[in-house]
Amino acid sequence: MSDPASGDDRRSVPSLRVGHVPGVTTTKWRRIWGERFPRLSLEVLEVPEAEQRRALTDERVDMCFLRQPVSATGPAGDVLHAIPLYEEVPVVVAAKDHPVAVFDAVTLADLSEEDLLDGFALDEALDLAAAGSGVLIVPQSVARTSSRRDLVHRPVTDAEPTRILLAWLRENPHEMIEEWIGIVRGRTVNSSRSTRPSPAPTPAPTAAASTRRAGTSARPGRRPGRPPRRPAGR
Repeated sequence: MSDPASGDDRRSVPSLRVGHVPGVTTTKWRRIWGERFPRLSLEVLEVPEAEQRRALTDERVDMCFLRQPVSATGPAGDVLHAIPLYEEVPVVVAAKDHPVAVFDAVTLADLSEEDLLDGFALDEALDLAAAGSGVLIVPQSVARTSSRRDLVHRPVTDAEPTRILLAWLRENPHEMIEEWIGIVRGRTVNSSRSTRPSPAPTPAPTAAASTRRAGTSARPGRRPGRPPRRPAGR
């Protein structure tokens, strides 16, 4: 089989299926994949946060960008590998005429008397917030991708940030998983972890080779390049 990383044979490697929860932007990584592996198919799809773990365990995707906590069905470490990537700033989302709109940022104490819209699907919660029925706290990336003219969002300075992970099943044998990890983590094409063949390293010159190039010989008991001592009295 030809080298999959070279992109010479599209049929030799199945599509790599990558999922992501709302708010995760994959544009840059997809572009790099297309440049490195133009003949290898990449499928990227959005996964509802409530189904992020199940998308992996049901093998709908090979890898997925998850948001912690992963789910209440079990710890991520039991069947998944997971790499922490970055933290997200929490924001409060409210109607555009809500009092929080006049502030640059708020605290949890500022929101203590507000009705928090927990337990709703995202679209439903946004509709309720726009109608003045409450507010919701979400990662800033989610608020930006769900931006609406009838809503505002402000940072919540003392709320716990969320974290994005890249996860995959421990038993998944897909040979291009390591390549996607490398792209996400910023590895170059010549990284030692890439499946591309790397040029053989040039051997370091040995002491003997260096001596021969210098035109000297290294014999036991004599330093190269220094004349032997003459006995005293001669």
